[in-house]
Formats: sequence, structure tokens, C-alpha cells
Amino acid sequence: MKKFLLSIAAVALVATTMTSCKKSWTCECTATAGGFTTTASSTIKETKKKAKEACEAGNASSGLASVSCKIK
Repeated sequence: MKKFLLSIAAVALVATTMTSCKKSWTCECTATAGGFTTTASSTIKETKKKAKEACEAGNASSGLASVSCKIK
């Protein structure tokens, strides 16, 4: 009976650590325009997938300027 309860506890522990949880992710954006480059970062508290999507939504380019954002 003790082995059975220990097995159930181990499975429960693994299941809770494998679920998606919200964490703080750093979104770092680099902007380049006319030969000048600047970097800015912000914190997103979300699951990794949603944080990546939100961060990469800032990617843009037009003519001489471009912005590239990546989750760190």
C-alpha cells in the first residue's frame, strides 16, 4: 500500500511540474534605422508560447528601419 501511495505521489508531482505555467519572460527588441541601433527590453508574464507570440508581434520593417524582437 505504501508503494502504491508513493507511486501516486510521484505521478502527481511530475504532472504538476509538466503543466504550463505563467512565468516572467524578457522580450528584447533591437531597432535599426539609418545606421543607428538601439535595444530595449520588457517583461511579459505569460506562458512561454504566448509570451513569444506577444514579443514577436513587435517585429517590423519598412524601408530604412527595422525592429527585431526575441524572447530571452
